[in-house]
Amino acid sequence: MISAILDLFWIPIGGFLSFLIFISAINKSIGVRKAYVNLLLRIFEYGRVSIETASKENHLSVRTTKTDNKQGVQLVDDADSKEGTNGATLITRDAVLLPQAQEPAPEKPVSSKKDEINFDFEKCLDYVKSGVEAIIEDDVTSRFEAEELKSWNMLTRTNRHYEFISWKITSIWVFGFFIRYVILMPLRVLVCFVGVVWLTVCTAAVGYLKDGPYKRDLVHKVLGMCFGVLSSAISAVITYHNEDNRPSSGICVANHTSPIDVLVLMCDSTYSLIGQRHGGFLGVLQRALARASPHIWFERGEAKDRHLVAERLKQHVSDPNNPPILIFPEGTCINNTSVMQFKKGSFEVGGVIYPVAIKYDPRFGDAFWNSAKYSMMQYLYMMMTSWAIVCDVWYLPPMYRQDGESAIDFANRVKSVIAKQGGLIDLVWDGQLKRMKPKKEWREIQQVEFANRLKSDST
Repeated sequence: MISAILDLFWIPIGGFLSFLIFISAINKSIGVRKAYVNLLLRIFEYGRVSIETASKENHLSVRTTKTDNKQGVQLVDDADSKEGTNGATLITRDAVLLPQAQEPAPEKPVSSKKDEINFDFEKCLDYVKSGVEAIIEDDVTSRFEAEELKSWNMLTRTNRHYEFISWKITSIWVFGFFIRYVILMPLRVLVCFVGVVWLTVCTAAVGYLKDGPYKRDLVHKVLGMCFGVLSSAISAVITYHNEDNRPSSGICVANHTSPIDVLVLMCDSTYSLIGQRHGGFLGVLQRALARASPHIWFERGEAKDRHLVAERLKQHVSDPNNPPILIFPEGTCINNTSVMQFKKGSFEVGGVIYPVAIKYDPRFGDAFWNSAKYSMMQYLYMMMTSWAIVCDVWYLPPMYRQDGESAIDFANRVKSVIAKQGGLIDLVWDGQLKRMKPKKEWREIQQVEFANRLKSDST
């Protein structure tokens, strides 16, 4: 009896998975995910209106019961003002210290009278203010934390304030919890398992074929199919823009938010990857991909050898039959609110650079991977219990290094284009600051600049 019930349960699941693989194989979409996302937007909007209504009713009730209590009224007013700043940037900076030298102040004639050079304490108050602001909310460490939403998306991990504000919101939250953990999560885990097995089997089979145009075309179709199945495990809804600029060779660079960036781009085209060898789940995917197409994997010690990395890149780019190589020049994951310093290595190789901007919609699920806080399995668990992963991808026109342009300037120019298209903040700081202290030369530059400004203001 029990086995018959299980058979009845697994028959529709098996049929669904077969249908999913078939749809991914022909690279088609029937619009279920987009309809699902549109439904979520309506629910979020209804929740927003309900939360605002409940908040107003609660505040009005407090004001009514505390009419004669001035202190109570003041507390309510203070709460209103704090609520208005929830999720907003608290610090507005007038003076920002950057990790590069500033233009020196114009020289002023030095007076021969020593008593005319006076120190004014007010001249350093701007720097004191900037330092305090950096301690409260700096531009670097805030990029390594999940972005706080201004509205509630029924996920307590991103904004835990409203689930019990009214019985309507509580009912929606409980129902959403049931949907995500009881229905979506088990199904997504199953789809992910099937996708990884399918990727491993398909790449192993394709790997035995002889190199040539037929194998490259087959690899493109197989990887598109496999990554299409894996994208279903996180309910990914991806919109590609300017597909005429899609890279076909050379080097493709993109801003980096999470390992899902690779999945997002591989669903639309085939790329070669470069990076450090990993173990565990990522290691399984790396070995599977290496069987079918050329990739560059380094051991931990080799990845620090810049000359070796540059030489391998040049060898890959010089072969027109190789797919474009995908590089994330930031070198670490940023929370998709900004773009941080690009490493110059990939811009020294020469040839064409294809910029790509990726922007995730945090309302449905935060794609940022805080590797210092969560393991890969914890991150996958969070992705599979989110509502969906919704993002936009912009293929930007190819860019070339100009005559006399340094690799650093070229990298900054490409970074600026990506930031502008993705609506991201263009920062000059190195993303590796989340793992190391600021470089000594950066501190010395700022000390010299501070001293020069004090001297110029005092004369």
